[in-house]
Amino acid sequence: MAKPDNRADNVEHLQQHIQDTIENLREGEEYLNEFSSEISSGERNQIEEKNDRRRVSIQAFREEVKDEAAHQRSEE
Repeated sequence: MAKPDNRADNVEHLQQHIQDTIENLREGEEYLNEFSSEISSGERNQIEEKNDRRRVSIQAFREEVKDEAAHQRSEE
């Protein structure tokens, strides 16, 4: 039997994902700032592309937080 959909802590989980992704983005930027002259252009491109994807993910997570918050308000 399937568990019922419990969305009570979705906003919390999404906010944690946002924080984790922001931290990873910052680490990638710091790495590039510190080692850009020592790494290959391929590695630099990989990190920059990954950070671009992280920015997109952060925005998507934020939109999802808004949706979840609206859903929770509508259930009250």
